[in-house]
Amino acid sequence: MLNEIAQDAEARMKKSADALVENFKKIRTGRAHPSLLDSIQISYYGSDVPLSQVANVSVEDARTLMISPWEKQLVTDVEKAIYKSDLGLNPATNGGVIRVPMPPLTEETRKGYIRQARQEAETARVSVRNIRRDANSDLKDLLKEKEISEDEERRGQDGIQKLTDKYVSEIDSLLEKKEADLMEI
Repeated sequence: MLNEIAQDAEARMKKSADALVENFKKIRTGRAHPSLLDSIQISYYGSDVPLSQVANVSVEDARTLMISPWEKQLVTDVEKAIYKSDLGLNPATNGGVIRVPMPPLTEETRKGYIRQARQEAETARVSVRNIRRDANSDLKDLLKEKEISEDEERRGQDGIQKLTDKYVSEIDSLLEKKEADLMEI
């Protein structure tokens, strides 16, 4: 019973950390990286599909992404989708290839992205703490129903707290890496 609660809490905390990693991918750094375009959807035969399913996205140089759509008629659709995205990118089409130059980050935009990264990290920390609260509440319910003793409840709460500390420190280290990445010129 205690193990099930702890395993469920750990799985949910891991999902929070994984979601943070995905959110960090959407925050642009000065370097070109194909995962930057993961959130872009293209209308393809009536349904929206991720860009990676209709084109090859690669890094041409440190500041340029190169997109090669698999079908020539998709070039304009891909270009429009990149313009409409909130990434602030200006693609340039050259025949069947789209080049997306990464504009250099100013000090002000870097600080804005760091602020955004900190907000994402705080959201993840709050999520982890809510999971801790839910798990502790489950333990209290088991104690009320006399399915576990007070000692078992205390041990369970200690275990949940250790998991919480582990995932909060993981979130903090992810944030440090992202901040360092953003401040790199």
